[in-house]
Amino acid sequence: MDTVKKSKPLSILVITVIYIAASVLGVMTFLNLPFAFWLNLLIADAAATVFVFIFSLIFKNASVYDPYWSVQPVVIAVCFAVSHKITPATILLLVSIVYWGVRLTGNWAYVFGGLNHQDWRYTKLEKENGRLYQLINFTGIHMMPTLIVYLCTLPAVFVIREEHIANAGSFAGAAVCICAATLQLVSDVQMHKFRKSGQKGLIRTGLWKYSRHPNYLGEILMWWGIAVQAVSVMPNRWWLAAGAICNTLLFLTVSIPMADKRQSAKEGYAEYRAATRSLLPIPKS
Repeated sequence: MDTVKKSKPLSILVITVIYIAASVLGVMTFLNLPFAFWLNLLIADAAATVFVFIFSLIFKNASVYDPYWSVQPVVIAVCFAVSHKITPATILLLVSIVYWGVRLTGNWAYVFGGLNHQDWRYTKLEKENGRLYQLINFTGIHMMPTLIVYLCTLPAVFVIREEHIANAGSFAGAAVCICAATLQLVSDVQMHKFRKSGQKGLIRTGLWKYSRHPNYLGEILMWWGIAVQAVSVMPNRWWLAAGAICNTLLFLTVSIPMADKRQSAKEGYAEYRAATRSLLPIPKS
């Protein structure tokens, strides 16, 4: 166990096997349930999450779940696409989701240090909550993000299943998605270069000169792009934008405040915050 946890290649191999097994479990669960497709998908998604959670307990590391956020939508979208007619609207959604998912998963693999390393947020929660941590681990770290990304992915599933034809909104939404994922790519590369240079403190270059969280902005915009693609061809299903709304609220109320609190310990943070917007990478007057 220790040998696997200390080795990044072995850790990634183990997580890959876990996710393949979780995907198979999810697909089999979906195919064998008698309910409406959206409920079957929800239950299957939850089952796959529980499977991953079990391994987070085995390895005593909640970061086993980290790639689920970017892997889940790709698996769901591709599985539905192969069983339905491929339309231009489907292609736009697949390009959007696969580009985003491959890039984000690649970024995870790049920064992942092995199963002996856990995301600082999870370690913080564990230290602060003691015996309650495993409950928080299951509900807050695993299940809540799964439900949010399920809601974010559901609009794409509706479009793919119903084989809608693309319209101007489809192309506009896809453009938003591609720009959002590229924004994340650029901001992450800039952060990696900053850390690799050995510099300490706050990054004040590139997109980070104007935005404290350009990568989070990209994640928020990504799911609004998916919502636009769906609602544009199904205006009567405007409620499918609920996923993008929930995702935005998650970042505004949880992810950004936690990141800001951690950064606040660094020298010059008060001045940086006063001079820099939280999300939009434009100069602050």
